[in-house]
Amino acid sequence: MSKRETYEKKTIEFITPILEAKGFSLVDVEYVREGSDNYLRAYIDKPGGININDCVAVSEEMNEILDREDYIADPYTFEVSSPDLSRPLKKDKDFERNVGNDLEIKTYKPVNGSKEFVATLDSYDGDTITVHDDNGEFVLQRSDLALVRIAIDF
Repeated sequence: MSKRETYEKKTIEFITPILEAKGFSLVDVEYVREGSDNYLRAYIDKPGGININDCVAVSEEMNEILDREDYIADPYTFEVSSPDLSRPLKKDKDFERNVGNDLEIKTYKPVNGSKEFVATLDSYDGDTITVHDDNGEFVLQRSDLALVRIAIDF
């Protein structure tokens, strides 16, 4: 397991009870390097959406654990935020949460003549997604998906 995976896994273990106690859900945890800085980010959500006070409350509790456990060797910044609408869907929970929503989908090979399209997510089973658009319903292998995110209609 890589350093990144270890940090993310331990963070999930520590933050999950905090979120459950507050009625929040964990969307994602990532440990990333941007430029010369490292970031540990937790993306959280709840029905009706997350606000700044929710993020602060989780951050304060989690910072105590991060200080006490000290499991991240590198200097880093810890951030808690709501999920960005443009964030790619990556995890099973992301797909399950978005059944019925329109998605922007990019594939590695053309589907109905295109590698980029918008379709409604009908179902997800772990290996495939079933979607429909004006051309009908079709099933895509998850391994064929280059990028999937919520379609934003302006």
